[in-house]
Amino acid sequence: CPYSSLSRSLSLSQGQKRRILVYPKGNNVDYLSIYLDAGNLPVGHSRFTKFKLVLINQVDDKMTKIKETHHMFNAKHSDWGFTSFIPLAEFYDRSKGFIVNDSCIIEAKISGNPKLEKKVYIPVSVKAPSKPIEHDDNPLSLDISAVSISELVDFRGLGKIEKAFVQLLDEVYVKCPSIIECQEKRSRRFREWALTALGRVLHFLKTKKVRDMNEEACNHLQILWEELQTFRFDLTWLEPHVKSALGMKNYLERSAEVKSMKEKVAALEKEMKKLKALVASVEVDIEMARRELVKVEEGFEERDLDGELGYGL
Repeated sequence: CPYSSLSRSLSLSQGQKRRILVYPKGNNVDYLSIYLDAGNLPVGHSRFTKFKLVLINQVDDKMTKIKETHHMFNAKHSDWGFTSFIPLAEFYDRSKGFIVNDSCIIEAKISGNPKLEKKVYIPVSVKAPSKPIEHDDNPLSLDISAVSISELVDFRGLGKIEKAFVQLLDEVYVKCPSIIECQEKRSRRFREWALTALGRVLHFLKTKKVRDMNEEACNHLQILWEELQTFRFDLTWLEPHVKSALGMKNYLERSAEVKSMKEKVAALEKEMKKLKALVASVEVDIEMARRELVKVEEGFEERDLDGELGYGL
């Protein structure tokens, strides 16, 4: 394929739009690169999405390639996926069954809401449109293989991880080396995944604020935490902080309720203050009126207005 990238759009309910971005010649790697693009999200908006990208084997279903990930899409990072999905040599080998009649089929299975999964199947021809879609050469991904080499650095000889995680992992290593050293006997690939999983959780806790912990953020952290637990770290030191962060959603709800009640009490107290001022003003008026009454009553004899006037006989 002469084009560097191609895309296909897919529509979901409520007008949501997605695109599958494909690099038939690889995104600066010798692998087929595939991403999911969330479209143009407004600045300040985010959308947590779990999804699978599937490369159909049109000869043998058992050879179909499936990769699953998740991401908090936003205006800055609107695409997510896999830079190293499958080696180009394997992809272009016609005997493998991924390309038939100059076409491949890619599926996207999207779950934007953890409680409601939507599956959308999109056939994507290897023949790209005349104008390729521009795409960031260094997309971020939850999959270590989707991070460009320029963003990865060696961490204490244990493997290459994302640069943003190095300082965080160094802090853990300095305070308790055994937490990191427990991975030394495992394969390099396993270590990289393990350290990346730990780095994601630490980075989340380091960069998120209490106010950020809405339902989407809590779901995101829960997934990162469950993933980290599979790597057999001693996480007793970290678990209380994660649980505390996950509890921030309830805290925010209670905080909003408390704030609302405080505002209500403040408004009533303000109204009461106004009413008290009004009462005080009326009391002054009453006292002044009483004094005036005393003055006008001097020498005044009250008579029956219905009585006869009479004439003295």
